[in-house]
Amino acid sequence: MTPNDPTFQPAAQTDEELLNAHEALLAKQPDDRAHYKLMPLALLFFFSGLILFAATYLNRYSGHFDKTIYDENALPTDHNVEVKIDPVVFGKQLFASSGACVTCHQASGQGVPGTYPPLAGSEWVNGPDERVISIVLYGLQGTVHVTSKSFNAAVMPSFGPSGFNWSDEKIADVLTYVRQEWGNKASAVTADQVAAVRAKDGAHTAWTEPDLLQIK
Repeated sequence: MTPNDPTFQPAAQTDEELLNAHEALLAKQPDDRAHYKLMPLALLFFFSGLILFAATYLNRYSGHFDKTIYDENALPTDHNVEVKIDPVVFGKQLFASSGACVTCHQASGQGVPGTYPPLAGSEWVNGPDERVISIVLYGLQGTVHVTSKSFNAAVMPSFGPSGFNWSDEKIADVLTYVRQEWGNKASAVTADQVAAVRAKDGAHTAWTEPDLLQIK
């Protein structure tokens, strides 16, 4: 094919003109490949912070999704927890309370010579649990001997139902204190032990020394 061929149609533009046209078009398009939009980054940080807050909130206040916490059918309960006072501490308070043990046996546990027997070093205090429980629960009348000495206080009042009406826990605690104070080394007394003596002896009257000595 030659330039004189009637079927030959020369190109409208030369190669150089086409390249220049392409470059002109490309120059009008901004190159954003090295830049980031501010809005997507802001949204990313916002939702990340929201997720972190939600996770922290659930971890702290969800109660580990315990069914008893989220049970809408559960009845109200009293969540107050009773703190148990040390028996020796509470027993000491009972011992020193108005009209109680300290009135006769004194804060020193030495009693009053000839009248009120001492508790310090007493064979009754350090003796069998049931015997000393019986004394406090029902009282004692008549003469009693402690460390070979005679004491006649006429009557020791009952701290059970016919007297001060102390609970099993109170009697147990005051005896635990007395049996561990002033050099005494006897074992503690429990409320269950007091309850057992109360159930066994029922409405017993005040004990006497001879009857108490039968308790081993």
